Amino acid sequence: MTTPPELTRGVRPEVDRRVNLLDFDLEGLAAYCESLGEKRFRATQLFRWIHQRGAREFGQMSDLAKSLRAKLEARACIEGLTVLSQQESADGTIKWLFDVGGGNAVESVYIPEDDRATLCVSSQAGCAVGCRFCSTGHQGFARNLTTGEIVAQLWFAEHFLRARLATTERVISNVVMMGMGEPLQNYSALVPALRVMLDDHGYGLSRRRLTVSTSGVVPMMDRLGQDCPVALAVSLHAPADVLRDNLVPLNRKYPLAELLDACRRYLAFAPRDFITFEYCMLDGVNDQPEHAAQLVALLRGHGGGVSCKVNLIPFNPFPASGLTRSPHQRVLAFAKQLSDAGIVTTVRKTRGDDIDAACGQLAGDVRDRTRVDSRIARQRTVMLTPVHDTAITDNERTQ
Repeated sequence: MTTPPELTRGVRPEVDRRVNLLDFDLEGLAAYCESLGEKRFRATQLFRWIHQRGAREFGQMSDLAKSLRAKLEARACIEGLTVLSQQESADGTIKWLFDVGGGNAVESVYIPEDDRATLCVSSQAGCAVGCRFCSTGHQGFARNLTTGEIVAQLWFAEHFLRARLATTERVISNVVMMGMGEPLQNYSALVPALRVMLDDHGYGLSRRRLTVSTSGVVPMMDRLGQDCPVALAVSLHAPADVLRDNLVPLNRKYPLAELLDACRRYLAFAPRDFITFEYCMLDGVNDQPEHAAQLVALLRGHGGGVSCKVNLIPFNPFPASGLTRSPHQRVLAFAKQLSDAGIVTTVRKTRGDDIDAACGQLAGDVRDRTRVDSRIARQRTVMLTPVHDTAITDNERTQ
């Protein structure tokens, strides 16, 4: 697809050894300004120019001293990502494919709704978790994104949309770290990026409107609760360990009991009084009445229960998965069974599926770098354990 010229204007294609200011949260930028012999308040001015006004060049920053602008020109840059393509759905969803070098690409998705506008942001090129139902996982893992590459997705989308809508008001009200990758496996780059998004001198997002999704990296969930508590979504997808081991391989390291304990600990710091559990509905795999009963018992019974909302997600099929979408009536019946048990339950409305921008479809134009196809093929030859057989030994879990 041909990229509109306005998308790449001002983006330098060459590798630049200057410091990229998109890599800094406000505290980091203040330290950088001090290293240049400047007062810390200059960082706030600079931060506002970059994130609130979308400045790409230091010459635009009229209230900065010429001497500071000269220093910045020589030593720093504001380096966004090159846009490889833009696709727009009939429902208003926009998907961008960004080049992150080395043959790697990541995707971001803008989802407009009546009461909010959400940007789905990637944290890694590829993903190492390898969930069976996620096309991103089927491409394998290339590398972590830098803080600047995470922030650049929001920086670009926000100011592109403002220009399109001819407004100076903030467009994006919600950010979900639900794009490519497992955010908590890129923790050191993730947290500064979250702080940029939350900062009133940056994008001013509410902690309730900034969501990190995880497949269950328990130690980093605990750290996030201490360092930068935002809304948390956990990719659950199964009510028992044996089944979840097949669907979400990370479960072999952090089984459900440990994961739910971590969720309970996180609630003490979370900006919302509940955890969102994502549950992808897979035909004949995890969508039967007995699965719903097990899920109720898990969420209501573990340690006195976990305050939560369950978000049922229609599966978006792709050939390599060997899985199919649950019939709509079965999804509704599953939702009713949870709701009747007192669990707040929603069914996610599919958006952007005509441009492969729906949940689990983000893969980009990238290669299978970790022979994940062969690993998934081996997984598919193993018959899933019946749902009533939930026992598993420690030795089995470590195999």
